[in-house]
Amino acid sequence: MLIFAHGLVGRADLPIPEAVFAAAAATVLVVSFVALALLWSEPRIQHWPEWRLFRLPAAVDVVLGTAGVLALAVTAYAGLAGTEAERDNLAPWAVYVAFWVGVPFASLMLGDVWRLLSPWRAIGRGTGWLAARIAGERLPAPLEYPERLGRWPAAAGVLAFGLCELCWATAREPAPLAVLMLAYVVAMLVGMSVYGVEAWSRNADPFGVIFGFFAALAPLERRDGVLLARPPVLGAGMIDGRIAGTAAVLLVGIGVTAFDGASEGPLFNDVLPHLQDLFAGLGLGPARALELGFATGLLATVGLVTLIWVLARPARELAHTLAPILAAYVVAHYFSLLAYNGQDLARLESDPLGDGSDLLGGAGAAIDYGVISATAIWYVQVAALVLGHVAALVLAHDRALVLHGGHRAATRSQIVMLALMVCFTCLGLWLLSAANG
Repeated sequence: MLIFAHGLVGRADLPIPEAVFAAAAATVLVVSFVALALLWSEPRIQHWPEWRLFRLPAAVDVVLGTAGVLALAVTAYAGLAGTEAERDNLAPWAVYVAFWVGVPFASLMLGDVWRLLSPWRAIGRGTGWLAARIAGERLPAPLEYPERLGRWPAAAGVLAFGLCELCWATAREPAPLAVLMLAYVVAMLVGMSVYGVEAWSRNADPFGVIFGFFAALAPLERRDGVLLARPPVLGAGMIDGRIAGTAAVLLVGIGVTAFDGASEGPLFNDVLPHLQDLFAGLGLGPARALELGFATGLLATVGLVTLIWVLARPARELAHTLAPILAAYVVAHYFSLLAYNGQDLARLESDPLGDGSDLLGGAGAAIDYGVISATAIWYVQVAALVLGHVAALVLAHDRALVLHGGHRAATRSQIVMLALMVCFTCLGLWLLSAANG
């Protein structure tokens, strides 16, 4: 069984102990909190500056949507018709590396690229356009999306994807993965046909929702066909935490990423044999017992992250502050995966079925592990965690000024948020040190 959906990096030769990194990170957060309390007395993020760049033609939607559909078709075909060897089949790498890791990184830099590339959204929009041309006014209007559902379906979908990625070996095999992909597309198309493309994509599509949260942190945004530039991170203020399930999507995303790191460390691997024995004692075979052990660890990690958030008792309007924390965890954990294993996509794109073909001339490409050192990766990881949590503090402080209407009351309300950020930062650093050990 090939487990590749982890950030892989050799042991860094650190110039100072890891405990010093953690202390320094906590100090940065405390200093940031004090600076915000002293220098940031009025809400500023509500009206951040924007700069109009240029209008993107409508053809961009068509071209990128078509590219997304073709990528989906090629990936599914590779899974169904290609080799069963996970290492040599395009499908697992396209889903768990290019899609699950690459899209968030691209979204952080370029904005909501997934909205343009999403194959099921493109198919839904194209089908809707064609149906409207044929049926005209006879085409029934979609149902109103239930407000009570909110983004809970998206949260459940992110959790299900995490279980497939990290706990269920069959979901990493090319053919079953392709079947899961196609079943997911059908489910998305049914949902969009009932509730409308946009309402479904923005609330119930797990990837449309979570990738949109990454995009909210980007310095670019497309609105009404116009590309706009803005300060990074501040767009997270547009995430409406009052929509049911918003915090759940972000917490599940953090929990899944945190477990991906924890599963590589000694603590979980010391507990895992006991979990496996527990489930084996219920009559399950070794493989199923192992999978249930991983699933238990994942659910426990998501529960722990959620418990930390619940104990802090933040207002629903502060759910958007989780977006930079999720981004920090993803960058910290998956940067090495993208830097190293992402290179292997050139080989797989040239030989997607693993049958020895060389369609694009890159079948002989190898991974260059010297492209970046392990120590440099560690610094990127630590910087991502610290900057992400400082950004969350800034967002929380500014929103608290709006909610409480006074500088002192807002500052007092953020003491718990400071403790929350320190907890999440230390958890992230501990996961990194455990995984790199």
